[in-house]
Amino acid sequence: MNGHKDYEFLNIEQRKVMLTYFSSFVRKLPISYITFVYRRSRFEDPARLMERMGRDISSAMIEHLGFFQSFDDVKVYYDNGQDIVKQALDRSVGKVLSKGVVRRRKTSMTDYRLEQVADYLCTIELALVKCEAKENGKTYNKFFGGIGSFKRNWLKQARSKRI
Repeated sequence: MNGHKDYEFLNIEQRKVMLTYFSSFVRKLPISYITFVYRRSRFEDPARLMERMGRDISSAMIEHLGFFQSFDDVKVYYDNGQDIVKQALDRSVGKVLSKGVVRRRKTSMTDYRLEQVADYLCTIELALVKCEAKENGKTYNKFFGGIGSFKRNWLKQARSKRI
């Protein structure tokens, strides 16, 4: 959205069109997702935050255990952006699912479309958090419009994929 790296030569309208196409692609995928939101400032230290993340991931996986057990393999893709997230994922998934079905892969955003989809869905969820906290900037408004338009269009479409 911000026009960095490969997108720096595209104007906002071109990037908006690409985002709309990608949104359409996501809408057609047979996927489900869940997100968690944390404010680091609300935790005494990183260990408490990681503990909370791990507990939330484990709880969600147990709540939807049948869904996860319906697959022969569960692949955990993480770009190692934040070590605390990687550790919480590794511990939680390892606790809930049999070690034989879990495969871990270090990835790059350009390697896997599903990782791009995950990033898109997290961007939509983060946009809601920022809008509600009145922290959304000009970029969000340019891409999504006001909060009403954002909720009716972008958020509604993304949330139709939530577990």
